[in-house]
Amino acid sequence: MTLEASLRDLARDIAFEAGELARRRRAEGVSIAASKSTLADIVTEADREVEDLIRARLASERPDDGFFGEESDATAGASGITWVVDPIDGTVNYASGMPSYAVSIAAVRGGDTLATWEALAGVVRAPALGETFSAVRGGGAQVESEAGTQSLAVAMEFPAGALIATGFGYDSRTHADDIDTVQRVMPIARDVRRIGAAAIDLSYVAAGRLDAYFERGLKPWDLAAGALIVSEAGGSVEELPGDRFGRRMTIAGSAALVERIVERVVGTASED
Repeated sequence: MTLEASLRDLARDIAFEAGELARRRRAEGVSIAASKSTLADIVTEADREVEDLIRARLASERPDDGFFGEESDATAGASGITWVVDPIDGTVNYASGMPSYAVSIAAVRGGDTLATWEALAGVVRAPALGETFSAVRGGGAQVESEAGTQSLAVAMEFPAGALIATGFGYDSRTHADDIDTVQRVMPIARDVRRIGAAAIDLSYVAAGRLDAYFERGLKPWDLAAGALIVSEAGGSVEELPGDRFGRRMTIAGSAALVERIVERVVGTASED
């Protein structure tokens, strides 16, 4: 077994365990532990408990690796491999009782951003939806569910227009710009979806359920696993420079569709 495959298998095992803990805590009822950047961007006690579980399991299995999670301090490792973790992506969905949330775990080598690291393995586990998306660098991407295991491939054709997902930041000052971006992209869209969990959005692009996804302000843990899953499903993930609020835009889909969205976002597209 390759190193990448062993990292994927470990991430998958831990994601299942973490996802079950998150699902159980949701059934018991969650509490808001603190505010993040704004009052709307909440963190639950379950976020912290799930990240603690993931961190402890990884430290036990691979003590020389680094850790970069959403809810706790980052630590460097001696192995050159770092685990980038979002314990519950889609926290607002989770706290509100909606099933669109996921555990996201990725193993990367190198830097601490999409542009500077080499992603080795990634897993997105959606416990309430009963699906697990995973990828190994150079080994493709797949989804597991009760129906079995299927290989993933991004959509390449959308003659009726592209089904595109997006997300808005929680800072109300940024909403006008986000709405303006949606308006720019709408001429090439059949419709727009707003799921509220970047890891699921990216996984759905990889599965061909969505044709593309774009959002400003994603953090490394939001996209580490999902971006690899898209890439290994034959897609492209691109980041644009920060806007006036410093938020970089992430765009995922087929290479051709990503380029069309980039052109519309930066204002260089002709009328479609």
